[in-house]
Amino acid sequence: MEHVETDAVDQAAEMCQDLRASIQQAMVGQSAVIEQVLIALAASGHVLIEGAPGLGKTLLVRALAQALSLAHARVQFTPDMMPSDITGHAVLDPSTRELRIVRGPVFTHILLADEINRAPAKTQSALLEVMQEYQVTIEGQTLPLPKPFMVLATENPIETEGTYPLPEAQLDRFLFKIEIGYPSIAEEVAVVVRVTTDQAGDELPLADVKPCLNGIAVSNLQRLASRVRVDEQVIDYAVRMVRATRDYAGVAIGSGSRGALALVRGARGVALLDGRGYVTPDDIKRIALPALRHRIALAPDALLEGRTTNDVLSTIINIVAAPRM
Repeated sequence: MEHVETDAVDQAAEMCQDLRASIQQAMVGQSAVIEQVLIALAASGHVLIEGAPGLGKTLLVRALAQALSLAHARVQFTPDMMPSDITGHAVLDPSTRELRIVRGPVFTHILLADEINRAPAKTQSALLEVMQEYQVTIEGQTLPLPKPFMVLATENPIETEGTYPLPEAQLDRFLFKIEIGYPSIAEEVAVVVRVTTDQAGDELPLADVKPCLNGIAVSNLQRLASRVRVDEQVIDYAVRMVRATRDYAGVAIGSGSRGALALVRGARGVALLDGRGYVTPDDIKRIALPALRHRIALAPDALLEGRTTNDVLSTIINIVAAPRM
């Protein structure tokens, strides 16, 4: 495997720090959430962000898109939405009497799928080809998407009224599932001050978010992340962690092979953000929860005991022996 140059890694880490600082001009707190989104960006992966309404999910995605100076589109998912509302459709051109393709909002660089679990499975399935193959097929025509391309979807907790559970095939295509929680009291005070000072209405506080990366820089960042060195022992560690989810008593359905791929890809992103050209076992641990929490289903006994997915995964992470590097 080709080794990455130290200067290139240092430059990439600096770019990520600039991007983080730009996003933080709009987002108060939530440093772990911002970091995980940046890791997914470097790893060229899609992200599902879950949290109660009003915690800044949409703001985070809008701030990222603005800081990247890339084309972005927002789709508000609703129960009556059709797949063609996302991908596009064919219409008959009256002048030529031929079908003409009208491209949907998915033809962009950053796609915000807002409240994705408010649409039924039929509509959500429109994103399967998009997220896996970076293309859309309409009336037999295969249309490639622009690159870089990233889906950032937000969802409300499943207990929220009017939500549908995401199909397993849809969930598995997200590199990370990130959970965004309530801020601390100091952060919440800062949020109120920032949003209500010199600003009328509920407009998002994006005025201070300055573009710092363009499409070429993002593509180079992702290409560099794919070249970060991963030792075979670390890959073996990632695979053993995923296989442990299939045998653990508290898990009904364990992670598939995409879980191990997500661990390795995410760990490369972690290393790059930290300014390293190689992955350590701690990098795998660091992103194990967001990479695996949406790929397993708990057994009934674990649910009755009040255990959460994070509880079970934390136990599995602790019992799988890490290699000594």
